[in-house]
Amino acid sequence: MVDTYRTIIKTAEGYYTEKRSRFISYAIPVKMVDEVKTILDKYRKQYYDATHVCWAYMLGPERKEFRSNDDGEPSSTAGKPILGQINSNCLTDILVVVVRYFGGIELGTSRLIVSYRTAAAEAIAAAEIIDCTVDEDIHIVFDYPDLNAVMRVVKEIKPEIVTQSLEMTCKMTLRIRKSSMQELLSRLPKNVTYR
Repeated sequence: MVDTYRTIIKTAEGYYTEKRSRFISYAIPVKMVDEVKTILDKYRKQYYDATHVCWAYMLGPERKEFRSNDDGEPSSTAGKPILGQINSNCLTDILVVVVRYFGGIELGTSRLIVSYRTAAAEAIAAAEIIDCTVDEDIHIVFDYPDLNAVMRVVKEIKPEIVTQSLEMTCKMTLRIRKSSMQELLSRLPKNVTYR
């Protein structure tokens, strides 16, 4: 069961030059495809005079949702090397954008691949990488007399209490690491209902 993943905290920049071509790179934290589209639009407008705006992204803890784009560069010379850097750092929930300003000298496919890979690596190296857990929420309902028993389990297993309402009928929303959910459910008193 995958319940940890690596991502970055905030946008980081990198820079690389090769035979007067300039490569400006950005590693950006993202959660959804819609976010990716919005950010790409922003960079395309910001660098309207650039020769190419190439990119790759990876989403989700399982790292199964990804795409890359060469933006007019020869096939697989830009997007794939960028995605390769995301993969070699085992990152997800990340978008890497590399902006190229052509310097007047053709680089050839092998130099292009190296240039995009290096520019992407520079942005990732400048980013602060963190390990995160995959958490799940559970909503529990129980009678007030069961509060002590529930709180004992909460104290021992340490889920985060997201919300709570302590009345005759108590309600709580708990957030816990995915791999610890079964233990939490098995330890709760029998008359606690959950969803």
